[in-house]
Amino acid sequence: MAKGIKEGAHPDKALSAAFVRTAKEPGKYFDGQGLFLKVDTSGAKRWVQRINIRGKRTEMGLGSALLVSLAEARETALENRKTARSGGDPLRSKREAKAVMSFEEAARKVHAINLPTWRNKKHAQQFISTLETYTFPRMGRIKVSEVTTADVLAVLQPIWLEKSETARRVRQRIGMVMKWAVANGWRQDNPAEAAAQGLPKQDRTPKHRLALPYSEVAHCLDVVKASGAGQTTKLALEFLVLNATRSIETREAVWGEIDFDKATWTIPAQRMKAKQEHIVPLASRSMEILNAAKAIADGSDLVFPGTRYGKPLSDMTLSKLVKELGFKADVHGFRTSFKTWCLERTNAANEVSEMALAHTIKNKAEAAYARSDLLEKRRGLMERWANFLGHETARIVSITG
Repeated sequence: MAKGIKEGAHPDKALSAAFVRTAKEPGKYFDGQGLFLKVDTSGAKRWVQRINIRGKRTEMGLGSALLVSLAEARETALENRKTARSGGDPLRSKREAKAVMSFEEAARKVHAINLPTWRNKKHAQQFISTLETYTFPRMGRIKVSEVTTADVLAVLQPIWLEKSETARRVRQRIGMVMKWAVANGWRQDNPAEAAAQGLPKQDRTPKHRLALPYSEVAHCLDVVKASGAGQTTKLALEFLVLNATRSIETREAVWGEIDFDKATWTIPAQRMKAKQEHIVPLASRSMEILNAAKAIADGSDLVFPGTRYGKPLSDMTLSKLVKELGFKADVHGFRTSFKTWCLERTNAANEVSEMALAHTIKNKAEAAYARSDLLEKRRGLMERWANFLGHETARIVSITG
């Protein structure tokens, strides 16, 4: 068994694996390349390297002798010397390696950074919740610099075909974290992009929202009114249908957006999908609903509050109500019912119904000249839609003006 050479000598590979394993006497035992084994009075053994870094002599730990073998310690010591001789700083590299976050840490950091910029609270919550569900259990603890394409594939393959939309979003969110890691200098590639090459083709056939024929919408509302659902829920659903608005626009409506004198509802840009302010002309029935909602208001600013104070109704509450009453329709599908009614039962110009739906004009040249919000024409159209839902005889409705 080789005996370690103590401090003061300049050996080269003086130690043996057997000596490292059996050494007990406290002290420093040198091997070469500035590497030595330090045995503490407690019996603990660790590797240390003396090295000159940019003219300054220092000592850096290379790990416990229980975890790092003699061969591994020698290899690391040699690499450190090469780095130092070329002007590099192996200590800095070591600190940077320790600073690299795990995938979960990096994902939560990316979420926190972007949270103030995300207007959609639901999207912000889903960003982290989908990663918690599908990604963290498989690769959350892996250093973000060490995540491989195989790791990403292991996350995505089980859900790629079964939950295709969710899987695509998970891949996008993993990719977002990886791009942040690249920007921080922790890696050079984005394995989420490469993973796409190893996944089967998904069925991307558009799945349209279920919508009732417009002739059945009035009956649906009658059934809703007669149901045992909460009064606020029933009022919110009818208000949504009357104004052909999106679920979130209705559920998050606040009293400050309502002008009772002008019979208008002004939805601010930050709550609109197109990020443009949208003024909704309110039909007589819509005003009746608002007055009814006012009478049962909970004191918050929400027009249609949920069961928890200060929180709006959930999208699931409205969807569940419609489906539990036996109607095969999505809440968003009532917008389709309205549009179809406009096309088949009125002579309203297409731009009027499109503006009623708050759709943007995709043709830039056309959009540049479309300065009017067609408010009065839309007011007439929405009043007639409300009349139709009030069981007015189905007929061609003339929209003038």
